[in-house]
Amino acid sequence: MKHTHNFRELKVWQKSRLLVKEIYIISQSFPKEETFGLTSQIKRAAVSIPSNIAEGCGRGTIPQFAQFLDIAHGSACELETQIILAFDLNFIQENDAKKIVRNIHEVQKMIFGFKKLLQKQKASQKI
Repeated sequence: MKHTHNFRELKVWQKSRLLVKEIYIISQSFPKEETFGLTSQIKRAAVSIPSNIAEGCGRGTIPQFAQFLDIAHGSACELETQIILAFDLNFIQENDAKKIVRNIHEVQKMIFGFKKLLQKQKASQKI
């Protein structure tokens, strides 16, 4: 079963793209000695979210797309952990950490909702 989506039109991709920008801005204030540590990891996890959504769009089937949404969700969980660690290490303020975590949760909910929608589409195509 083929599917087609333009990832640029997906709200979940757009929101996760904004999250990447937010992460890059906030991580500029991290200690320089963390450039190849937490700073690098946090950026990779953030970039992984919209990247996997886009890659899933490029796959030919709904199950393949769903798998990439799962990977994007996993990256969002990883990013949330890293933001908490950045707060624990006093790299970011509590208000900033809470705001970013809220945005991550919003992206996670959007990914979950979009995956459910895809599964419904797949089920209706079998009928």
